[in-house]
Amino acid sequence: MVTTTAATDTRRRIVARPAAWLVWGAVIFFFLNLLGVVGSVLVSSFGQRWFDTWFPDGYTTKWYGDAWTEFALLQVITVTLQVSLLVVGLSLVIGVPAAYVLARRSFPGKRAIYLLFLLPILMPPITYGIPLATVLYKFGFAGHLSGVVLANLVPSVPFVILTMTPFIEQIDPRIESAARMCGAGMRSVFLRVLAPLLLPGMLASAILVLVRTVGMFELTFLTAGPDSQTLVVALYYSMSAAGIRAQQSVDAMAVMYTAMMLVLLVIALRYVNPTQLVARVKEEPEP
Repeated sequence: MVTTTAATDTRRRIVARPAAWLVWGAVIFFFLNLLGVVGSVLVSSFGQRWFDTWFPDGYTTKWYGDAWTEFALLQVITVTLQVSLLVVGLSLVIGVPAAYVLARRSFPGKRAIYLLFLLPILMPPITYGIPLATVLYKFGFAGHLSGVVLANLVPSVPFVILTMTPFIEQIDPRIESAARMCGAGMRSVFLRVLAPLLLPGMLASAILVLVRTVGMFELTFLTAGPDSQTLVVALYYSMSAAGIRAQQSVDAMAVMYTAMMLVLLVIALRYVNPTQLVARVKEEPEP
């Protein structure tokens, strides 16, 4: 009897909430469209010919070899890895000490500085990318690997700071005080005490910055030269450049880029808990 009543109540709640059905319908519709777009590109990358039919006439893998040769993907992927690793390394070197200062020190204008760090993350990159590219071209950095790295540091360093600050705030300052009382200097405290405790946060920041840099189009597009294009920019040029190219080759390149991003996202979700990026309220110890 209890089971029947519970089932009846559940059916009544479902019928009484049409808004929930609309939301779920919209979500399912969105994912079906997304699956259709990605699936069509994937099928096209293996299709021999595909004209006005549900499926291609045949399937082949030669388009991946053609894309690898035609678009010089070995060089493009090498540049992508170089830019990403340089941006990750420099962002951690700059961002972690800055996050420590913001987490441990109180000074006038601290909220304003936080707001300044938020702006490059919240604003569309194109809004500050054009004046930034103008400055980099003026000083001779744009068009080279250094210009791409400097441009990507603008949103990446604040991202590391905002990610690392909650991790640093979780560490009890008394641990650092105890280390200093034992004779450790600031360098020893940071390397031997804080660094092991901050390693999960640094790993989280590094992976997220890596994903962001590989997927960053606007800043890289505005500052890259012929020899400093990342994969996402090379994909854009392969679609828009003059000349006749097989659509299947472009689709194969898009599949490679999507596969790279999926691998990075899987790694990020494996090592990074999204709830870690939310600022935590430190619990006061009980007397």
